[in-house]
Amino acid sequence: MHMPGESSGPPPFEVMAPRCQTLPLVFNSPHSGRHYPAAFLRASRLDSTTIRRSEDTFVEELFAPAVAHGSPLLKANFPRAWLDVNREPYELDPKMFDGSLPAYANVRSMRVAGGLGTIARIVSESEEIYSGPLCVEEGLARIDGVYKPYHRTLRELLLATRALFGFAFLVDCHSMPSSVRGAGGRLRPDFVLGDRYGTSCAGELTDALAHGLTRLGYSVSRNKPYAGGFITEHYGQPRGGLHAMQVEVNRALYMDEQSFEKSAGFARLAADLDRLIGDLAGEFAAGLLVRADAAE
Repeated sequence: MHMPGESSGPPPFEVMAPRCQTLPLVFNSPHSGRHYPAAFLRASRLDSTTIRRSEDTFVEELFAPAVAHGSPLLKANFPRAWLDVNREPYELDPKMFDGSLPAYANVRSMRVAGGLGTIARIVSESEEIYSGPLCVEEGLARIDGVYKPYHRTLRELLLATRALFGFAFLVDCHSMPSSVRGAGGRLRPDFVLGDRYGTSCAGELTDALAHGLTRLGYSVSRNKPYAGGFITEHYGQPRGGLHAMQVEVNRALYMDEQSFEKSAGFARLAADLDRLIGDLAGEFAAGLLVRADAAE
């Protein structure tokens, strides 16, 4: 399977699966894709560096140790600027398209108003992506050809995990700029954990990640400024045994935010996340976290 309009290149997304799943964890990296379709680049008004500003560069590599610990990792190869699966399927801006959107499209969400719908109008917080309007058929093809299969795969992973362990815990992996635009360059914490203010997963899971990161020397914020997007909200159903948390990593910890290159901190951070996931594995094995009978 390739992206709509392409006959070659990597598949739109991949599942990195362990030989045997031994943990009730599923990791997801929906914004780290770095394969930009040629037709998309031709339609863009941005240069090859600027268009990457919404990318969660290297996040799938940072969390790759999860696979060796016995958890699957779903990763996007397509870029967020081309399609954002952390949105409703049809959050679309009618002003972006040449033609009429279907009546069921959500054209009035705050994310659409901000230019960051399912098919984004901007990257980062200001740069317009396209040099002209898109045809509606192109946008719908991205949703039918990639968005829906991606979410079908993610749901299958979660349901299979719940069937194995009695519950499933989705860790939705992202990165964030190190400073706050328009706030005097104020720096963000090292990690932000978003559990939709305690509604998308059991509090003990948030506590376990927060305490584990703090023990490793990192600063941690909960739900501010990121409480979790569509994926966290949609899949986080603790009463049904499905827990979801969004994890935002400060990019300054591991990369040069201007050149999109790994920094000297990458190896240390990857090793710390490896240790964190290993510690979580031990807590699950010892029955210290969510039990199947408590997840109903």
